[in-house]
Amino acid sequence: MISPAKIWPDDRGRHIQAHGGVVIRVEGVFYWFGEDRSPDKDPGTCPVACYASRDLMDWEFRGRVFEGRNPAGISGLWQIERPKVFHDRKRGRFVMYMHIDGQAPGHWSRYSVAEVGVAVSDTVDGTYQWVRSFRPLGKESRDIGQFTDDDGTDYLIFESRPDLAFHIARLSDDRMDVEEIVATIEAPIEGGAIVKHEGIYYCVGSHLTGWWPNANPYFTADRIGGPWAGPFDLAPPETLTYGSQSTYLLRIAGSWRTAVIYLGDVWRPYELHDSRYLWYPLEIGGGKLALKPAKGWMPGPWKVDVETGEIEYGDD
Repeated sequence: MISPAKIWPDDRGRHIQAHGGVVIRVEGVFYWFGEDRSPDKDPGTCPVACYASRDLMDWEFRGRVFEGRNPAGISGLWQIERPKVFHDRKRGRFVMYMHIDGQAPGHWSRYSVAEVGVAVSDTVDGTYQWVRSFRPLGKESRDIGQFTDDDGTDYLIFESRPDLAFHIARLSDDRMDVEEIVATIEAPIEGGAIVKHEGIYYCVGSHLTGWWPNANPYFTADRIGGPWAGPFDLAPPETLTYGSQSTYLLRIAGSWRTAVIYLGDVWRPYELHDSRYLWYPLEIGGGKLALKPAKGWMPGPWKVDVETGEIEYGDD
């Protein structure tokens, strides 16, 4: 069973370090990438960890696939956050995007660089080699998300603070650049995640409250370019999305049903290594999306059959 917001041990018995991450499936295996906030990581690094699973419950640590030794050469404070990984099938490689930030010269904020970084690997769990960092189409970019449409087109979702907007942008064919903004949701939100279900696009985001949880909204559209309707409440507002912040929506197209799983982070800003994960099945259909526990107030344990898509709920 998956137990939301609880310690989640890997095959070594250590709490999984994959914060702000993403899960992709390659040849039947799920790979989970995220920020490694381990207290024993090397000083001056922001590594990205990778884990592998066949059932979404039991995870094997595959290593730190990106060491993150200030690859953009930022002077002063710097940070790597929210790694996302795209599968470039045409070239047989994997492309990692990440939020690169730091304190620009003469600026007071440690989030004033506002770029995306790119790294590549020939294998999904191999060592990712740094390529470059940049502002997508010249715009500031902080929290990022990813989405791959049914036709294989890959999109980067990024928040631009000066625009007070949430951009959905198509990547170039080689996944090395941001080619075009196809839609803009004019709302100050971050932590973007998109899923397509029965012909409707759903986009979840988080209000700009830093590490602290809020009532995450969602938006809907009949096509990726919009127009996008919303915002609507993902969960009862008083729950503050059960203490979590959106990071990804995982679609499991099973033989019996299609399940959509909300992947959220429960941040502990004063002990980031102890931050938890709130994963839970969503009620979805007809333009409605809901994060709603099967029973009780807080989401309890559950599991999904990754072949059939069937959901089973356990006792709290």
